[in-house]
Amino acid sequence: MSEKPQALAAGAAQDVPETRTPREIRVIMVGLVITMLLAMLDNLIVGTAMPTIVGDLGGAEHLSWVVTSYTLATAASTPIWGKLGDLYGRKGTFIISIVIFLVGSALAGLSQTMGELIGFRALQGLGAGGLMVGVMSIMGALVPPRDRGKYQGMFAGVMAIAMIGGPLVGGFITDHLNWHWTFYINIPLGAVALLVVTATLHLPKLRSNARIDYLGAALLTVGITALVLITTWGGQQYDWASGQILGLAVLAVVTLVGFVLTERRAEEPMLPLGLFRNRNFTLVSVIGFLVGFTMFGSVTFLPLYQQSVQGASATNSGLLLMPMMLGMLVVSLAVGQAITRTGRYRIYPILGTGVMAGGALLLSTLGTDTTRFTSSVYMVVLGAGMGFLMQVTMLVAQNSVELKDMGVASSTATLFRTIGGSFGVALFGALFTNRVTATMTDLGVSGGKEQTAQLTPSVLKTLPAAFQNAYHHAVSNGIHSVFLWGAVVSVVGIAAAVFLKEVPLRGAGNASGATADAGEGSATELAGAH
Repeated sequence: MSEKPQALAAGAAQDVPETRTPREIRVIMVGLVITMLLAMLDNLIVGTAMPTIVGDLGGAEHLSWVVTSYTLATAASTPIWGKLGDLYGRKGTFIISIVIFLVGSALAGLSQTMGELIGFRALQGLGAGGLMVGVMSIMGALVPPRDRGKYQGMFAGVMAIAMIGGPLVGGFITDHLNWHWTFYINIPLGAVALLVVTATLHLPKLRSNARIDYLGAALLTVGITALVLITTWGGQQYDWASGQILGLAVLAVVTLVGFVLTERRAEEPMLPLGLFRNRNFTLVSVIGFLVGFTMFGSVTFLPLYQQSVQGASATNSGLLLMPMMLGMLVVSLAVGQAITRTGRYRIYPILGTGVMAGGALLLSTLGTDTTRFTSSVYMVVLGAGMGFLMQVTMLVAQNSVELKDMGVASSTATLFRTIGGSFGVALFGALFTNRVTATMTDLGVSGGKEQTAQLTPSVLKTLPAAFQNAYHHAVSNGIHSVFLWGAVVSVVGIAAAVFLKEVPLRGAGNASGATADAGEGSATELAGAH
């Protein structure tokens, strides 16, 4: 082995803390869980308050940029935070990302114009890109993969709380306080997370002499930005065949190809392409993309169906997703315990993609006369499928790389899921809108894209019965198309999951088996890291 890999392996080993008791790990997990909650809760709370924010600040034409600026900054910075953590130490970069997020939150709350809010939301997003990656990579350094399953249910629970509680908290703040508090609420939560992490997390400070891959970081940032803008604007602000979207597509292809060429020559690449020679890493990246694709599409369109067709209250919109989140939480907890007990995981991605496909297929049958109980049962099935996958994909990604690349593995898995979500919402949105418009036209009712896009449940109730009936059928048809294609996408996930290899999980007494996969790297490096 050459000197350079040995030095990197040694650096990786130094980033693993001394043996900790379960109680010590649980205390640290409090800070990590709160931080993850911050990362997931923000957009959901702000979304509820957006009508009030626009009414106060004006600039409705820039409304989408309040969300887009945050999403762009988060997606673009995610891989950079992961690499910086690998090079310079995970604790320091994690703390910096929390501080940036909190500063952005405070400034966003103080915004007096829409332009200021958009800029400060971008600063928030820059910090948010390091929150999720920091949580996952630190957990990867603290807990061996074999023992990680017992903690993964905590993160599934955080996701459920965020999905259900975000809109409720946002509505309460908007109604009883003012919209500024949708940002200020991050500060006390973030302060607690910062205090816990600073006081309890002890990881050696690393110093790397490697040059930062600035060109690779720039090309990757531009490429990701172009992809997110395509999925945000395509079919909404601009037609898919417009010059703007086609230009962004060309920009994305050129910069990402340039990124690949740059990474092949970089001394310390921002994203080591060698990771994708590992079959498991590549496959779980694909599965993560498909999970994001299906999950975010579901979260976007199910409440619309339940409010518009089933007449559910918009005030408690977060509660409408509870069956799906409960299914995901229960299964994720059970899978985590089973992996910790047996050390085996290959069967769960196969089951998860299969159950997710079945749930999507069931939801494609939703109609104007489907009861809330029936739709809730279907949502439980979809949630159960996601529960098999949500944490297992991250677990397999981290177990597929050397410890020195834990941050990059975590950020790559997060990035693929994020990009998958962006594509899912955009493509499902275009499919849904076109199907709704076509159905309204077929039924002989006037309702173009502009009119149906502005319909709310309260406005719909004031319209003639014939229009309401036609719109109910149109939304049902739109939901049918969305979830039918969701089932097709999930079947692709089944094919990917089948080809996963059962590589032994690193853990107590299992270090020697950690490199059973020939693509895993040096057994000496991994054994030394333990």
